[in-house]
Amino acid sequence: MAGQSRQALRTRIKSVQSTRKITKAMEMIANAKLFRQRARMEANREYAQRLQDTVNEIAATNPGVESRFLVKNSSDRKMTVIFCSDLGLCGGYNANIIREAKEHLNPSDPLFLVGTSLYSQFVEAGFNLLNSEPVSSDQLSFQQLKEAVMSGIEMYQNNEVGTVQILYTKFVNTMSFRPEFDVLVPFTLDETQKRNDHVETLFEPGPEEILDNLIPMMVTNVAYSNWMESTTSEQGSRRVAMKTASDNADDLVSTLQLEYNKARQASITQEITEIVSGSNAV
Repeated sequence: MAGQSRQALRTRIKSVQSTRKITKAMEMIANAKLFRQRARMEANREYAQRLQDTVNEIAATNPGVESRFLVKNSSDRKMTVIFCSDLGLCGGYNANIIREAKEHLNPSDPLFLVGTSLYSQFVEAGFNLLNSEPVSSDQLSFQQLKEAVMSGIEMYQNNEVGTVQILYTKFVNTMSFRPEFDVLVPFTLDETQKRNDHVETLFEPGPEEILDNLIPMMVTNVAYSNWMESTTSEQGSRRVAMKTASDNADDLVSTLQLEYNKARQASITQEITEIVSGSNAV
């Protein structure tokens, strides 16, 4: 019995050690991808923020300006672009997204899902998906995302929806990520952008036409920036999950090794006892 117990423990220790090698490798890959994706995200975030600041400045310096993207229409429906991952093993990244969708979205409202891992779950939950087949998040192009956002803008202009928004995962830091909604239209003026000492600017052909052309370009780039935050959060979440798995594997190996040593020591003690008993009998 002791030999069988030791053999089973030895087999399990080797199995856990093999799993630990896999999780450690995945952790290192995710860390490299996180570093690269974070640099791209931060560079693109600045560009998207500059576009938002420009729109805010035009709207703030022209308080009487009228644009179809600044006024909410009569529809209560919402068109949502959702970002999830293509692969699993990334902690609660995908679970948090689908939980937010179930809690805050109407299943009958139109959705465009980017990412393949949650596609079947959204279909089973009865959500109204605009894309008839999964769209890969890892292979998403700017043009594909632009078409999805512009379809929402068109629905907004036709009064089919009253809001076009993004459900993405915000990158807070390398250990913290949270799902958030970002409303693209109707565009809301950031009151902090208003300044009393601004220089008056004359626009040609006019602030209304500029905003009508600038806002669609801005929301597309904001959506792309949100996608980059989501992919960065995905790699960060996967790195944390794999590090936790590696640490748990180390703890489990230590526990199993202790059990193996106890079983081995018990076997040795039993053998010594049998030798002594046999010697005494002689």
